Amino acid sequence: MNYLEALSRRYSVKKFNADIIPRETLHNILESGKLSASSLGLQPYKILVVESKEMKEKLIPAFYNPSQISTCSHLIVIISKRILDESYINGYFRHISEVRKTPEEKLDPFRKSINQHINQKTQDEIFSWAEKQSYIVLANLMYAAAMEAIDTCPMEGFRQDLIEEILAINPDAEKVTVTLALGYRSEEDHFQHMKKVRKPNEKLFKFI
Repeated sequence: MNYLEALSRRYSVKKFNADIIPRETLHNILESGKLSASSLGLQPYKILVVESKEMKEKLIPAFYNPSQISTCSHLIVIISKRILDESYINGYFRHISEVRKTPEEKLDPFRKSINQHINQKTQDEIFSWAEKQSYIVLANLMYAAAMEAIDTCPMEGFRQDLIEEILAINPDAEKVTVTLALGYRSEEDHFQHMKKVRKPNEKLFKFI
């Protein structure tokens, strides 16, 4: 299946069947999120993978439409950081140094440019930037899943306070931005038989 076939097959599933995604396939999808483009490489987010039945059941009341969360194989929760403090930046540069076998002092010009970039932003601007990064991750996860013939449904329709309470998230430091249900479409989901509706090319694209 090529990428256009995969994306044409993809739709936002409303109900999944009971099949569980194989571990290797799930790993491949998650790796695509890990490899997503990230401004400055900072990855101002983290990804929770909810796979236990017990936790998914706890999360059901947090969603306005519970059919996906109650039937999916896995639920991905993307959490954006509200704050990028000195500790986070220092950890980032330690990791670069370890991976690339580069002394940290050689990274000082890059560190300085990042600090200048961060210090020029308000906390609200940093969070808005982090959320945009999170949606790049979401897109890559959905694309990879489509290529693996895994069905998905991105969801923003949840109670912020409740989902953060259940997942023990500190709302002062981070926020749940978006979630993604993964699994295999149920035969009972009639949406899979509907034609995909998108703007015609002449209304969507403009060549200049």
